[in-house]
Amino acid sequence: MLIQVLLILAALLLFALFVRRSHTARLQAFKRIGFLLFCVFGVFAVIKPDLMTWLANRVGVGRGTDLLLYMLVVVFAFFSLNTYLRFKDTERRLTKLARAMAIRDAVAPARALELESEPDEQAVDGHALDEQQDALAR
Repeated sequence: MLIQVLLILAALLLFALFVRRSHTARLQAFKRIGFLLFCVFGVFAVIKPDLMTWLANRVGVGRGTDLLLYMLVVVFAFFSLNTYLRFKDTERRLTKLARAMAIRDAVAPARALELESEPDEQAVDGHALDEQQDALAR
């Protein structure tokens, strides 16, 4: 049946998208064109339901609604995979940014020792510290 070939080709296309993982302008253009074609197809399906049944019979599916369901499953799988890849890319970029900021804001070990050894403001005034210790001893 033709529908089986089409669904297998759609699955292979999704697999190729998953393996490729590049977000080129060309790929984004294909995504937009595919989305536009799907929307146009959906409008025709609403306006002329007989067209869906005719097309479904041509590709080996009994009813037009079944064909539409198959198409929606493929589109949902594409959308899910595309969203997953975009989130993974965003996560990778955020990790790189966090690492770059951590390196940029890092304090050199020698400077860290200087900061630890600098006296506190309370400790500078030794007289106030002695008074606090005397008060605690009483």
